[in-house]
Amino acid sequence: MASFFDTFTPQEVARISAQGRHVRLPQGWSPIWERTPADKAYILIDGTVSVRKDGTEIAQLGPGDIMGEQAIIGHKLRNASIVALTPLEVIHFTDETVRQLCDDMPSFKKALDAVAASRLG
Repeated sequence: MASFFDTFTPQEVARISAQGRHVRLPQGWSPIWERTPADKAYILIDGTVSVRKDGTEIAQLGPGDIMGEQAIIGHKLRNASIVALTPLEVIHFTDETVRQLCDDMPSFKKALDAVAASRLG
């Protein structure tokens, strides 16, 4: 399975990782709620989450996936909730950090756009 980090150089991965905060979240936790403001995003390092729209699972994400970025980029409310199916290890980014990385690293913005396109299709 492809990782969000696959398109980056090791130096870029280190830079992106350093901008976030490494956190662990328990199984059953919902770090993102549908129809709430976009104030954070996560890159999954370890674990599996369920992506739910109106309470129905529409996808599962695992290590290497990014979540929560689209509402930040699009300046919209969340369109889905995320529920941890296992304990998670993630890198937490604030909305400000995501926007700053997009401004500072064209490759980061390009990678987010590619994720968005793949999820819409």
